[in-house]
Amino acid sequence: MSQSSSGSTSGPRSSDDRSRSFGVVADVYDRSRPSYPDEALDWLLPAGTRRVLDLGAGTGKLTRSLVDRGLEVVAVEPTPGMREQFSKVLPDVEIHDGTGESIPLPDGSVDVVLMAQAWHWVQPEKAAPEVARVLRPGGQLGLLWNVRDAGVEWIARLDRLLPGPGEEQLGSLAPRVGPPFGPVERYDVRWADQVSVQSLLDLTRSRSWVIALDDARRDEVLEDVRSQAQAHLEMTGSLELEYVTRCSRATLPS
Repeated sequence: MSQSSSGSTSGPRSSDDRSRSFGVVADVYDRSRPSYPDEALDWLLPAGTRRVLDLGAGTGKLTRSLVDRGLEVVAVEPTPGMREQFSKVLPDVEIHDGTGESIPLPDGSVDVVLMAQAWHWVQPEKAAPEVARVLRPGGQLGLLWNVRDAGVEWIARLDRLLPGPGEEQLGSLAPRVGPPFGPVERYDVRWADQVSVQSLLDLTRSRSWVIALDDARRDEVLEDVRSQAQAHLEMTGSLELEYVTRCSRATLPS
């Protein structure tokens, strides 16, 4: 079995390039990435919330849950391929080209800004004031990440196969927000997702560091993941990915 730290990479290398690399696997990303538990959204959405910005919306995994709650949602996403996939599945939701540092919305136009799996791509010193600009006074920024639970033995073995930084390095434990927001509060939700070997391989393909690998190294990583998953499936009869959804929120002063 190969070591995940070896092998060369090609393609996007900078943080900005990797954040935009998902467009080449937008369909894989959409079908493989998990959604977010209701308990997390209950904590992140204050009572009386009406209009929400899904910032860094990707293919709309989070947006769908917000729409299902009857909220008015506007989305911002920098990657053309992701916006295209988003519009296929959510044709009635407004989506714009933009980033955390440059949001194409008017001042004070939303009650809540949510960013899922994406705050680690922004520059907080620029993104926090820009998010504050589009929020109404007293509005809230909510951040969330689905992180696989490495306390589960087979998931820890799986994570060791994957190249690039681990999920613990996403900044989800203590995300930096800064002024003009108040203190950051944290809340964790534990849950599990039943997957197949194929969906686990698709999930692996959707990771930015795997996208950036050359073809030979990517095939090697995917074969290692397939072997690990198949062995666990044969031993236990199921593949259950246990997650911690790490939630953070910060409020804009009124």
